[in-house]
Formats: sequence, structure tokens, C-alpha cells
Amino acid sequence: MNQPSGVLEGSGTDPGQPLLEADRVNKSFGPVKVLHDVEFRVYPGKITALIGDNGAGKSTLVKCLAGIHSTDSGVFRFDGVEVELNGPKDATALGIKVVYQDLALCENLDIVQNMFLGRELTKRGMLDEHGMEMAARETLASLSVRTVKSVRQQVSSLSGGQRQTVAIAKAVLGNAKLVILDEPTAALGVAQTEQVLDLVKRLAASGVAVVLISHNMNDVLQVADRVSAMYLGRIAADLPNDDTMTRESLVQLITSGSSGDIGLAEEVAE
Repeated sequence: MNQPSGVLEGSGTDPGQPLLEADRVNKSFGPVKVLHDVEFRVYPGKITALIGDNGAGKSTLVKCLAGIHSTDSGVFRFDGVEVELNGPKDATALGIKVVYQDLALCENLDIVQNMFLGRELTKRGMLDEHGMEMAARETLASLSVRTVKSVRQQVSSLSGGQRQTVAIAKAVLGNAKLVILDEPTAALGVAQTEQVLDLVKRLAASGVAVVLISHNMNDVLQVADRVSAMYLGRIAADLPNDDTMTRESLVQLITSGSSGDIGLAEEVAE
């Protein structure tokens, strides 16, 4: 049975041409089917929140987008062109970057060293420290980051919000067109959460497509342009974040697959 799209007719404005489209993507691990005909779209300059309960399929979908998992069937399109994501290098070449919840930063290195780890710049056979430092400064400046005193600070001296900022800047460095953020505010206090959410909005304002994975519905309502809710491996709804969206409706979508007349048909959700 085809799943309903869950989109409210006539609500919101046309978001335009998607940067990334997942078309009827399926993924199983042995006998367990994790993704069921997933339809997912991300738009340039927009923040798309990907929400769902634990086990809904969010992480699997992201790992398929990152080229870590292969899919069983379905199509990915990037900038309107069908693409194959056979490995992380394919995703990176397209400009798809993922900032995982553990951030993958080395505490004993400074900000510049972390941002260029594994892709250091060289000049006449030696590390181009000046070039890397300038690029790090320019990247942080392009995101209007003012919470970091020096790009030569060791990561071990940074707060949780500052570390998240460095991880996002590291992802943006280069050709990033789509940045996926996995629970970026999960371990942060109120003030640091606001700093990171402001950074996420600036990132989208620069033209980058952003996917925000979050269990915090207040964060979602505050910054997302669109919300895709997953339930048991399906997209239950893909909605614009407008005046009709509430925390309660989002919770209903992720816990039961439907909210009012929006979401999966009852026989699909069961």
C-alpha cells in the first residue's frame, strides 16, 4: 500500500527545487526491514527537521545519505540528477557532511588542527599552518561565530556549545552543500543551546541545506522550515513549520504516526 504523503494541502509556500531527494528508499538488515519506501526531501537554504522516536529509522536514513549503508532499492537525486551513494567519499564529493552526536573531535588538538584533521594543507612539502589558520578564521567568520576567542585553543578547553560550533565549522569547511546535524543541542544548557540554534539558522541563511535531527520539539519549532516525521521506518508526514504546527501534533506524529487527518493511514501505522 502506498503511504500517504502527510502534507497539508495549501499550507505553506512552495519550497522550490529540492537539493536532495530520496525516492522510495528501502533498507533491511537481514529479515528486519528498517526503511519502508521513504520519501525525503531537503531544500537549499532551508532547515528540515527529521524527527522520530528511537528506532524510527532516522539513523539508518542518515547513514544511507552519508554513503555508510547501501540501500536495497530506491533512488537518490542531488540537484535534480540521480546519484549513487556507494560510500562516504561519494557523499562527501557531493557536499554532504554529517556532524554526529559524538562530534569526533580530538581534545588534545586545537581548533585549526581539528578542522583540518586528515586534510591538512601543505606548502612546499610542509604543513601550511598560516593557510589553515586563515581558512579556519574565515570559515568561523562566515558563520558569524564570536564565542571562540582563538582558533589555537585546544578543544579540551572549550565548552559544549563551542565544541558543537567547531564541529559544524569543520563540516562546512570546503564544499558543503548539505549539513546533517545529529542532536546538536542534546547535552547543552539553555544559553549554549541558543548559541548553537542561532548558528544553525546562520548556516541555512548562507544557502546551505540543513537537516536537523532532534528529540527536542521546542528546538524544532524554533528553527525548522519543514518537518519530516518518521514512524516505524516510514515518513509519516512532511510538513511546513507554520502556525498550525504544535508540539503536541509533533509528539503525536512520532508516537503514533498520525495527528488528526495528517500522517499514515491506520492500517499502515499498525
